[in-house]
Amino acid sequence: MTKNNTPRALAVEALTRVSNGAYSNLQLEQTLENNNLSDVDRRFVTNLVYGTIQHQLTLEYYLEGFIKPNQKVLPWVKMTLLVALYQELYLDRVPKRAIFNEAIQLAKDRGHEGIRRFVTGVLHAIDRQGLPDISKIEDPTQRLSLQYSVPEWLVTAIQKQVGDDKAVSILETINQPAAQSVRVNKAIATTEEVEQSLVAQGYTVTPSVVAADAFRLDDKAANQSNVFETGELTIQDESAMLPVEALEVRPGDQVLDACAAPGGKTTQIAALLDAHSGGKVTALDLHPKKVALIEKNAARMHVADRVDAVALDARNIDDRFPNKQFDRVLVDAPCSGLGLIRRKPEIRYEKTPQDIQQLQKVQLGILDVVSQKLKPNGILVYSTCTILDTENADVAAKFLAAHPEFESMRVETKLNVKGERTTDTLNIYPDDFDSDGFFVSAFRKKK
Repeated sequence: MTKNNTPRALAVEALTRVSNGAYSNLQLEQTLENNNLSDVDRRFVTNLVYGTIQHQLTLEYYLEGFIKPNQKVLPWVKMTLLVALYQELYLDRVPKRAIFNEAIQLAKDRGHEGIRRFVTGVLHAIDRQGLPDISKIEDPTQRLSLQYSVPEWLVTAIQKQVGDDKAVSILETINQPAAQSVRVNKAIATTEEVEQSLVAQGYTVTPSVVAADAFRLDDKAANQSNVFETGELTIQDESAMLPVEALEVRPGDQVLDACAAPGGKTTQIAALLDAHSGGKVTALDLHPKKVALIEKNAARMHVADRVDAVALDARNIDDRFPNKQFDRVLVDAPCSGLGLIRRKPEIRYEKTPQDIQQLQKVQLGILDVVSQKLKPNGILVYSTCTILDTENADVAAKFLAAHPEFESMRVETKLNVKGERTTDTLNIYPDDFDSDGFFVSAFRKKK
């Protein structure tokens, strides 16, 4: 390897781009695609990128004590130090000498002698003096924030919503690796056929306890399987499959997927439809490029004859569709995405309480408009991939208060997830089933 594409150098470069606004998952994917790495090195780069982001608040807290208050540090230099700290603290198998040597060499190769001396000095000072003990921080909110690398406002919001014990359980879970799950495309295959094929290809296959027709896979990436190539399965989190289950789609239904990209739920709906009976799902997204992605996914899954993808802001749906056109409407709304922190760990640092309030307005605006397109006795499902009531239960309550023509329905799933709950709505927290955090609510339009 050259000095510019060692795993640590690639991780630092990717992290620097993420700090400037790039999405971690997309940046990592691009990094891995553009460099010819072994499987071991690919996993190491992935670990360094996600691990450093997951623990960034903690790592920055440790680093602060070794940098002068007014000293300016270039972003890539800071990331070099954070990556080194992450390895020393969280990766037991990486020798300290290798960590220090590569960080110092990277500083020398990419910077100048002053940067090399600075990085060397910081690392050796940390080694001599040790790091502060977070457990001795007196303020409990600050202590939890730094222990789990989650902003204080979010710690407080989760505690207020679910209590201290459940909050800690959630915080412990979100820094663990996300599970790999897939959904069988029932339009062209059976779960038994797909499971047998995956096992034959060397995957460890575990049936989902959250969603029907779903598996968890270990040992290899799902997109390397031949059943992915043939469209017999797609990669989708188990929790993300539940909104469509709650929609109770029938073969001949006209369905609106109001916020559809990249099309996971669109293809899930389409697999339940029968084109010969007139079944169709109309999938909306604001951006033409994302509409093209929906169409590409529908073609791979062999359900393109049941999908009509349209570039349209759901809030402008009156410009295109008449009222009372659809039997089912899904609003998988734009949200803070805080249920996806394990997959997009930088989300926790980017969102603010003000963002959450603004998103609620957007969510209610979409519901107000698209609900008019539902036929009497039709079902509307509202879902998000976040865990905060402001975007979830509060939105559902406000929608019902503003729309007396709708009534709340109990969310029912095929595997009776959280069947003992007392609410119509369904909250899935990351620690419940080791899946993404999700919220699902359902409403029926009165006759």
